[in-house]
Amino acid sequence: MLHPLTVEPIVRAALAEDLGRAGDITTDSIIPAGAVATARIAARKDGRVAGLEAALIAFRLLDPDIAVALERIDGEDVPPGGTIATLTGKARALLTAERTALNLMGRLSGIATATRALVREVEGTKARIVCTRKTTPGLRVLEKHAVKLGGGFNHRFGLDDAVLIKDNHIAVAGGVRPAVERVRAAIGHMVKVEVEVDTLDQLDELLGLPVDVVLLDNMDPDTLRRAVRMVDGRLLTEASGNVTLATVRAIAETGVDMISCGWLTHSAPNLDLGLDM
Repeated sequence: MLHPLTVEPIVRAALAEDLGRAGDITTDSIIPAGAVATARIAARKDGRVAGLEAALIAFRLLDPDIAVALERIDGEDVPPGGTIATLTGKARALLTAERTALNLMGRLSGIATATRALVREVEGTKARIVCTRKTTPGLRVLEKHAVKLGGGFNHRFGLDDAVLIKDNHIAVAGGVRPAVERVRAAIGHMVKVEVEVDTLDQLDELLGLPVDVVLLDNMDPDTLRRAVRMVDGRLLTEASGNVTLATVRAIAETGVDMISCGWLTHSAPNLDLGLDM
């Protein structure tokens, strides 16, 4: 579970964006300040719940005394029409926070639902589904958490917590070996090093170098199988490129340890949620 101190600044910024210079001029004009109401958050499609904590923070920032009854929590599945939470509090707060709460929750539940689908496709293999840095600016911590709620795992969080030497690094450095040697001379002993390769010849060169993980980029299943045999357990293997619900099973069956998928956090469809007063 994410700590509220991590989530609250994101929610505050989203509310401030919506309230602008004059606040909610529609709600404040129509609804008496003391009015109390009850609202129900429900799913309109089947999915995996994520972002509930962010949604509740949005309501509580506007009404600290709001009462919440949870039917589901983050990480649980909800059927079409299923209630996730019922809230009772100031009507103005419920109406003003509605869109911010649903935007965040729908986005994150969509990511968790898409991750759940991929994870189910690779059941029975050793492959883990992992996300990437292809996240919405400002929302990375929430989106990566949603991947975990869907049953997936996180890749590195940023440029500062692990090394990933990609094709452009190799091109500028003049090859795989000089890139790895320079990194190893510069980083601490606790930092993992991963290198991207596009061909089996590059992989062969890499196997003699001090790295921890190899990223096998855009390889077909037959080539991935050959790569896994070449590695023979000496490195962790990660496959990326052309990962869809239709292809992920074949990729997993090659024996790779991880399958990374960027669209989980940049293109997963929102889960359709609604708030009814």
